[in-house]
Amino acid sequence: MTPERPPFVLSFFQDKVGHDLAAWRHPEAATETVLTLEYQARLARTAERGKFDMVFLADALTLLPENNSAFTTTFYFEPLVLLATLAAATKRIGLAATVSTSYGEPYHVARAFGTLDLLSGGRGAWNVVTSMRESEAWNFGREGSLDHATRYERAQEFLDVVRLLWRSWEPDAIVADRASGRFADPDKIHPIRHRGRHFAVEGPLNVPRSPQGEPVIVQAGASSIGKAFAARNAEVIFASTPDLRSARAFYADVKEAAVAEGRRPEAIKILPGMIPIVGRTRAEAEEKHRFLKGLLLPEAAIRYLSQWLETDLSGFDPDRPLPDIFDIERIRGQKGRFANIIDISRREKLTLGALAARVAATRTHCFMVGTAEEIADEMEAWLDGGGCDGFNILTTHLPAGLDEFVDEVVPLLQERGRFRADYEHETLRGHLGLPFDEASLERRGVSEAPRYHARLTETASA
Repeated sequence: MTPERPPFVLSFFQDKVGHDLAAWRHPEAATETVLTLEYQARLARTAERGKFDMVFLADALTLLPENNSAFTTTFYFEPLVLLATLAAATKRIGLAATVSTSYGEPYHVARAFGTLDLLSGGRGAWNVVTSMRESEAWNFGREGSLDHATRYERAQEFLDVVRLLWRSWEPDAIVADRASGRFADPDKIHPIRHRGRHFAVEGPLNVPRSPQGEPVIVQAGASSIGKAFAARNAEVIFASTPDLRSARAFYADVKEAAVAEGRRPEAIKILPGMIPIVGRTRAEAEEKHRFLKGLLLPEAAIRYLSQWLETDLSGFDPDRPLPDIFDIERIRGQKGRFANIIDISRREKLTLGALAARVAATRTHCFMVGTAEEIADEMEAWLDGGGCDGFNILTTHLPAGLDEFVDEVVPLLQERGRFRADYEHETLRGHLGLPFDEASLERRGVSEAPRYHARLTETASA
C-alpha cells in the first residue's frame, strides 16, 4: 500500500438485524436470535475476520418514535455493556460506542471508557453525541431538550473534562516496585479541579492510562456547529453523504476547518456511511435491492421520515412531492441529516412516498449496488476522488450482508493493495495511523492536568 494509493479505513456499523428499516422481515435476517450474546459476538468476530478497523454501536436514550410500533425492531442495547462483552469475544478489532454528553457526568464516562480501553488493550473509541429528542429529556427528569447551541457548548466542556481525567494519570505513574512497596507514584497522579459552566470535577480518575494513551474520539455532526465541533475534537468522523459530489464538499470543508484549528488534515479520518448490496452479477444485485424494497411497508416509511423532519407527514399525499413547508432553523434534531433529505427531495424531484422509502433504506447514506468488483471500483473512486478516508459499512440485513461484504469485497480490496491483509498493530490508534498527539491537544487548549488547572484558576480569579 503506497502513499499514492492510501489504504481504506473500514468501520462496521453493528445495528440489530440490519440497517434497512424492514431488515427484520428479510428471510436471511437473524430476527429470532438478535437478542442473544452469541449473535452479537458472531457479528463482531466476522468484522474482525475481515480485518475491519473497528465495530461501531449507535445508541438512543429513548424508544424512538418510529420504533414505537409494530413496523421495526424496538430496542437499543446499552452500548458500553455490549461493547465490554465484544471486547472479550475479539482480540484486535477496535471497539467504538456512542455515549451522549447531554445526560450523565464526565467522570462516569471517563471511567467507563478508560476501563474498556485498558482491559481491551487499547481498542476503545467514544462516539461523542448530543441528545436532541424531547422523549430523551423526559427520561432524565428534564422538561425538554437543550437547544442546538447549548447542546454543543455542554458537549465541548464534557469532552474536555473527560480528556483531562484520562490524562490525570501520567503514562509511567504505575511503578509496581515490590521492593519498596510502591505500586504507583502519587506525584504522577493529578487532580484536575475543573470548575466550568456545566461541570465541577475534582479528579483524578481512578483508572490508569491505556496502551493507546486515550480512547479514539469519534463524531458525526453534520450541521455547521457539528462540523466545527468535529474539526476541533474528532479523530474519526462518520459522515452521511449520499453521493460523491456531497462527499467531496464535506471532506474538503472539514479538513480545511481542522487545519484552521491547528490540526493536520490527516489527523482526522472521514468515513461516509455506505450500504453495499453485493451480487454475483449486477442483475442479481439489483434483484436483491428490489426484494428489499418490497419488504418495506409504506406506512412505516412515512412514519420514519416524519421523525427526521419533525413533522407528521401521514396526512400528505404520498404520490405528490414533499410539501415546501420546512425551515431548518426550527429543527431541534440532526440539522445536517435534515438538509440532506431536503436536498435529495428537491434535486431528484421525488414523491413523498419515494423519498420516504429512500430514507428508510439509506438514512441518506450512499448505496452501492453491483458485483464485488463494481463495488470495490466505486469505493476506490470515492477514496481517490477526495470523498473519504474509508467507509462506515452499514449492511442492509444481518448477518448475511456482512458475510457477503467480508467474503467478496474485502478480498478484492486486499488484492489491490487498498486494505490490510492482517492486523499490524494491537491498538485502534495503530490500525488507524493516529498516534496519541498530546501536543496538538495542548495547542488547542486541552492541556495536561496541572497546566490546565493553572489556566482555569487564572480565568476564575480574573
